[in-house]
Amino acid sequence: MSVPHTKTLVVVGGGAAGLFCAVNAARLAPSLSVVLLEKSNKLLSKVKISGGGRCNVTHACFDRDRLPGFYPRGTQFVKRYQHSFFTTDTIEWFAERKVKLKTETDGRMFPVTDSSQTIIDTLLQEATLHRVAIRLQTGVRAVEPQGDRLAVHTLNGESLFADYCCIACGGFSQPASFDFIRALGHTIEDPVPSLFTFNAPRHPIVSLQGVSVQEVSVKISGTKLVQTGPVLITHWGLSGPAVLKLSAYGARELAKKNYSFDIQVNWLAASGHTAVTLSSFFSEQRLLHPTQKISNGKLQGIPQRLWEFFLEQAAIVATRRWADLSRKEENQLIRLLTDMSMHIEGKTTFKEEFVTAGGIELSGIDAATMMSKLVPNLYFAGEIMNVDGVTGGFNFQHAWSSGMLAARSIAASL
Repeated sequence: MSVPHTKTLVVVGGGAAGLFCAVNAARLAPSLSVVLLEKSNKLLSKVKISGGGRCNVTHACFDRDRLPGFYPRGTQFVKRYQHSFFTTDTIEWFAERKVKLKTETDGRMFPVTDSSQTIIDTLLQEATLHRVAIRLQTGVRAVEPQGDRLAVHTLNGESLFADYCCIACGGFSQPASFDFIRALGHTIEDPVPSLFTFNAPRHPIVSLQGVSVQEVSVKISGTKLVQTGPVLITHWGLSGPAVLKLSAYGARELAKKNYSFDIQVNWLAASGHTAVTLSSFFSEQRLLHPTQKISNGKLQGIPQRLWEFFLEQAAIVATRRWADLSRKEENQLIRLLTDMSMHIEGKTTFKEEFVTAGGIELSGIDAATMMSKLVPNLYFAGEIMNVDGVTGGFNFQHAWSSGMLAARSIAASL
């Protein structure tokens, strides 16, 4: 009597998506043999550094109509799969394993321990509990269909034969890195960077590094690309949520410009001031506070250092009174506050977060199962697909969702 063949799943990639797929497939299908291959010598490296070492697990977005809009690439794909594993499911999954998440004012969610190690330990404990075999320093050079199985060829010269394979090796920066997936018939959207800050090294505003404004509108000149939110002035240019979101939504267009472009900044987005209303405000200041120094009359929401910078740029001396403000000086100040032009020359990766726009074209992937439409029993999870979110936990949410859907589909097929 023949012994039944034990089905095998090989997961390529030891990041959030890969490990989540592996542990959940093993949990849902105890008879399944699960092997995880990671090319480096450590697992979950992006989880470790995310959120300054705290791990931004997900985002407190509980509106299914809003969530897909946080993904510049893959909006419709996320819309189709989100009902199967939503943000609330992520929160519940970790809660069931005694990991409580907290929500910060901007919607980002972190473990209450404020340590990414909590998330790492939880996932590794699940891997041990469900007997996931983990092999480090084992890169993959090819995945080859052989009959009804898949041969996974490693860089070490070894071949593993699997009934299922999930490729979850993250986003690649070089198009050639996708060649082993192209060989399977899938189309690749070439990768470009996303989530980066804007460099303006020669602009005098960089002398104000560390100054932030809570509600700023930033627009890419000559385009429809615009975002509003907090902006941080750095020693190399501008950062903060508004800039990072703009870099994500404009990732491809800015790459075509070789990261040399102009932006228009409205520092008074919170107040809703326009050139007209600001002119009226300055007229009131002349009438109500004629002897007050302009340097002491900064607008609400504008830090003192930034206000003094604008006065300097408008050639208004610090001792000038409101009554003495000329129309020419006023117009220059209004332009700086509501329509300041800056030339951007280059980008900087945001902290240690590396996110790419690009990857496997979604038309070749079933959004309900994450299985390839071209190769049976081949699955994908995470950033390897042409899906990327803005900063704030959305990329991890995609990793959890896609990893779980692949795991469920594999388990259900047994």
